[in-house]
Amino acid sequence: MNFSDFTERIQQIHARSVWIELAALALCIAVAWGVCRWFGRDQPKDSIWFGVRIVDGLLFPLLALLLTDLTRRLVLEYQPVLVLRIAVSVFLSLAAIRLFARVLRAVFPASALVRLIERTISWIAWIGAVLWIVGLLPPVLAELDNITLAFGKTRVSVRTIFEGVLSAALVLVIALWIAATIEKRILHQAVTDLSMRKVASNAVRALLMLIGLLFALSAVGVDLTALSVLGGALGVGLGFGLQKLAANYVSGFVILLERSIRIGDNVKVDAFEGRITDIKTRYTLIRAGNGREAIVPNESLITSRVENLTLADRKFNITTNIVVGYDSDVAQVQAILCDAASAQPRVMTDPAPVAYLVNFAPDGLEFSLLFWVADPDKGKDNVRSAINIAILAALRQAHIDIPYPQRVLRVESVPQEFLPKSEAPL
Repeated sequence: MNFSDFTERIQQIHARSVWIELAALALCIAVAWGVCRWFGRDQPKDSIWFGVRIVDGLLFPLLALLLTDLTRRLVLEYQPVLVLRIAVSVFLSLAAIRLFARVLRAVFPASALVRLIERTISWIAWIGAVLWIVGLLPPVLAELDNITLAFGKTRVSVRTIFEGVLSAALVLVIALWIAATIEKRILHQAVTDLSMRKVASNAVRALLMLIGLLFALSAVGVDLTALSVLGGALGVGLGFGLQKLAANYVSGFVILLERSIRIGDNVKVDAFEGRITDIKTRYTLIRAGNGREAIVPNESLITSRVENLTLADRKFNITTNIVVGYDSDVAQVQAILCDAASAQPRVMTDPAPVAYLVNFAPDGLEFSLLFWVADPDKGKDNVRSAINIAILAALRQAHIDIPYPQRVLRVESVPQEFLPKSEAPL
């Protein structure tokens, strides 16, 4: 249908037929909403099919589209149709927008690029709907088909490129949806280890995206045999210019498969100590107790020395030192130190805190208090500070001296010009 057919159909529409179409459209929307409401009562809020408020999921516009199109075909046998035809295009655009938006938000919840993609898809969908409603879509597509671009000896129309991009995007989004469903429904229950679940989900997502990309290229008309040349060139590039990048990706899968370090472990890499929060395919995120986060390439975790502080034992040792006067009672000081540590709820009772006299310092007796915690990810300095405050208060209450640093200065000779006049030799 072109634009003239659209204007002619508007002239044939009467008020009675418009009300009939509006009533049929309202009935279709009510039935679609009722079905979604019935089946979406116990669904999670992040469901792609139902969404948060039932109508913002994918199922509602799909059901409304199906019912409206069936009604349009039925009514078209008795009278001209305009409202239902507009509703079909609106529901089709809404279904496409919901598909892209819900899937991308579920797969990439923290990505800022998702909103830009959503806006782009929305603009394309609504512009296409408007052009189809007024009958301008066929001439616009024909005009785009006449505009060609040269790629070497091959000329490709803008319409082919546009349709290829949309087909590839649709196939990749469906592949991401299937991968997210497999990860949520199957891997989350079948694989209990977080690291193995991560590598399995990455592998499934990469495989499905590769298959989807191949299907999209085949649908556009790209000869897949030409990809063998691209694969060889890519292999040469990886062998020379992308060695580090390829090594990081391979090291990421090796780390996840070997499980030498896992998400949640406390590690020390190049004097940086913290907890592993995530293992990406190229790098690993390590968050320190003070909130600072380090991005460590996976190759460094494979080739360099890494201290895994929680590989064999979740207990973490913390030490604090203090110096008291030489006239202090050693047993009393040890009891005060151990009691101050035991009073903290995070400090473990097995093994119990222990205090040692480790050194005869120039200023006094140096004690070292050792205690263990089972949750170092909650911070070490905070519990050490609380214990130090308790030690200080207990030592002051027991009147145990904490000596100031003292130094003795011995002067063997002083130049005569610096001596007082009364002490100068006669």
